[in-house]
Amino acid sequence: MSVHPYRTVDVFTAEPLRGNPLAVVFDADGLSDAQMQDIARWINLSETTFLLPPTETGADYRVRIFTPGGELPFAGHPTLGTCHAWLEAGGRPQHDDEVVQQCGVGLVRIRRSGARPAFAAPPMRASEVAPSMQREVLAALGLQPEQVLAVRMLVNGPHWLSLLLDSARTVLSLEPDHRALATLAKVGVIGAHADGGDAQFEVRGFVSHAGVPEDPVTGSLNAALAQWLIAEGRAPRRYVAAQGTRLGRAGRVFIEADDHHVWVGGDTVTCIRGELHL
Repeated sequence: MSVHPYRTVDVFTAEPLRGNPLAVVFDADGLSDAQMQDIARWINLSETTFLLPPTETGADYRVRIFTPGGELPFAGHPTLGTCHAWLEAGGRPQHDDEVVQQCGVGLVRIRRSGARPAFAAPPMRASEVAPSMQREVLAALGLQPEQVLAVRMLVNGPHWLSLLLDSARTVLSLEPDHRALATLAKVGVIGAHADGGDAQFEVRGFVSHAGVPEDPVTGSLNAALAQWLIAEGRAPRRYVAAQGTRLGRAGRVFIEADDHHVWVGGDTVTCIRGELHL
């Protein structure tokens, strides 16, 4: 039998049970790929991460990220949540002001100097989406073309078919056909709130093919959306996005762009500490 320290961290919230939970399994270097996948499927959160010794110069730790349906090269809430768990368990970074995570897309920097931890969004590429694919996605979401301001395929490890909608109200009103979406793509939607609230945008992420119809709060999607919208002048260089509202969550993602990076930040809180016995 092997015993692995285990934590569940709620990410993109300072209040337990209001963000996106992440399972973090420590001392995972003795686990096989199949065991990691079995554990992620059994825990059945949107993602489970496995902490390993780094193999690249400059990294403080290495992480592998699994959904119930497969492994991801990068994901945002696992990045912040794993960093939180690693530090809380006594991890010592090489630099006081940042942690460097090694994952499938390479090295990801996590800034510790601000009000809350934030990761540097990894490189993202945007491309056009074929009209036929757009029509299928709009039908699966129940959208009319006039409700869509822009569409792009955004890739930062995960592939996100992303839609800028005419308002946050439209985003929140969606009742997707998850079975149809599962055959198409990961889909992210974003729309602007009216002035006066604590969040400037509302975001939803649909990942039915990974076994999670709607993700509560999605760091990789928010990172890609921010890079796209800021570059095109459709969003300010600093804003707050809400996500998880339709799921009874209150996730808040803090975006800040400087001359070199788009930073994606959020609060984190540990909810469960224990051991995994295998």
